[in-house]
Amino acid sequence: MNKTDILQSLEALDRDSRLTTPAPGAPAPDRKTVIGVIKDLQALLFPGYYRCERALSPAELLTRVETRLGGEIAAALCFRGEGGDPIALTDAFLSALPTIKELLLKDIEALYLGDPAAKCREEVLLCYPGFYAISIYRMAHELYRLGVPLLPRIMTEYAHEKTGIDIHAGATIGEYFFIDHGTGIVIGETTVIGHHVKLYQGVTLGAKSFETDENGNPVKNIKRHPNIGNHVVIYAGATILGGSTTVGDGVTVGGNVWLTHSVEPGTTVVYREK
Repeated sequence: MNKTDILQSLEALDRDSRLTTPAPGAPAPDRKTVIGVIKDLQALLFPGYYRCERALSPAELLTRVETRLGGEIAAALCFRGEGGDPIALTDAFLSALPTIKELLLKDIEALYLGDPAAKCREEVLLCYPGFYAISIYRMAHELYRLGVPLLPRIMTEYAHEKTGIDIHAGATIGEYFFIDHGTGIVIGETTVIGHHVKLYQGVTLGAKSFETDENGNPVKNIKRHPNIGNHVVIYAGATILGGSTTVGDGVTVGGNVWLTHSVEPGTTVVYREK
């Protein structure tokens, strides 16, 4: 095929696909810029631990986040054809930064106190992939809560790419969240996790099945993922599925358990071969 034929074939596939065709002047959000915003936010929340490519004062950094994030929120709204005031949404997100940092400091405390290998809190902040993924999730969740399209998922998938930890931005996660090792963890969109919860590598909090409509398409915006209570420990390789599944307060779920039903508070669930 010559170049003209190749381009015509690609254009025909675009017309036939179900993808949104970006309108002139309304491109999709730029993933590279969103990742840059993540790095700026990390440096703003924890100065001296995360650094920008050039030295900026906190005020300059906040201004740059406001500009770059506001532009990407505007792009996302325009691209998806959704209403919303990008300036107001950006301001609401920035106003939540003290709350986000407060949550992250509690997450650091949970990791430090929960892992004998952690020599200091600074080690958790600088080295632990679990904290890295949690920190990006906390930012993304606030944007998700505000109804910003696309950007929250770009952010959490970047964390997934870097750490192997897949936390959907829509999940609701309480204080003092602990992820140790972390590789292979999956937390679905409608998961609700309480306070002081510990997860180890390979844990899945997922959907048991998908409801479909009359055309066989998955039904959106329904509860699909489990509820996890307070002070719960879930060990490596455990899988907990279903929107009606509730794991009560104080439960311990052993490694490699497959769980699709609710568990009463204070229970210990273990895997045994028959």
